Amino acid sequence: MTEYTNQGSKDTRSGFGEALLELGRQNPNVVALCADLTGSLKMDAFAAAFPERFFQVGIAEANMMGVASGMTIGGKIPFTGTFANFSTGRVYDQIRQSIAYSEKNVKICASHAGLTLGEDGATHQIMEDIGLMKMLPNMTVINPCDFNQTRAATLAIAGHMGPVYLRFGRPKWPNFTPADQPFVIGKALLFNEGSDVSIFATGHMVWNALQACKLLEEQGISAEVINIHTIKPLDDAAILSSVRKTGCVVSAEEHLRNGGLGDSIAQLLGRMHPAPMEMVAVDDRFGQSGKPEELLKKYGLDVPDIVEAAIKAIARK
Repeated sequence: MTEYTNQGSKDTRSGFGEALLELGRQNPNVVALCADLTGSLKMDAFAAAFPERFFQVGIAEANMMGVASGMTIGGKIPFTGTFANFSTGRVYDQIRQSIAYSEKNVKICASHAGLTLGEDGATHQIMEDIGLMKMLPNMTVINPCDFNQTRAATLAIAGHMGPVYLRFGRPKWPNFTPADQPFVIGKALLFNEGSDVSIFATGHMVWNALQACKLLEEQGISAEVINIHTIKPLDDAAILSSVRKTGCVVSAEEHLRNGGLGDSIAQLLGRMHPAPMEMVAVDDRFGQSGKPEELLKKYGLDVPDIVEAAIKAIARK
């Protein structure tokens, strides 16, 4: 197994920005659109290198989605960029009608997602975006875990035909996956083999799950940690294989319990292989201003919360 150690903290949005610049060099059909947040989305390098392929639409997110949809008709591959709240909630009708319904090849790239947005508070900390996007037919939903994986995911979605929602974050976060690790859309990654409990994590919570795995090992508990970077399409085979081995499940995500990764896994298990399950997620609440680490603790998304959930799930076997 690969040893996943912190190579230094880097923000996932910078992984997106670096890959977008590389895509610009590789493919003249890649274009980028931003809603007045070029620096925050780390799209400034692309804008400087390819000014004729960068479109600053201003604070007009709905218009940005419509323009992006139209660009695909001419063979362009548009990457839209703004905060996750504005990439989904503010423009849901435009995404549904102009992108998902007609299967337009638009890449909706959403930064500053979840509680780790921090001090900007509840109005910006969208935690229902995965649910909104995964319910749309034809939409692929991806939530990478660190800088390297965000970079790899951004490169991968350029070659995927159809609409994609790519979610990433604001804060500096442990960068722990190999830079050359292949990214296959819809294919979960086994990060640690175990036999007592399956921990399925996504986004920033993958690092917390790995730390929880170490604490569980100290208690004699063997935890299997699987990175679900693609929430739709879900890797049903990988999930079912793990749960049939361990007999119980923990899901971990920086999202509301309703509509997120845990919800998708529960539906799968309910149909195919019922098993005890605990969900580490935000329980039907809005966020608030605070430091990312403090908010994760307050809302039950910290390492000890994953450990506790694993122990509970095992006790229910």
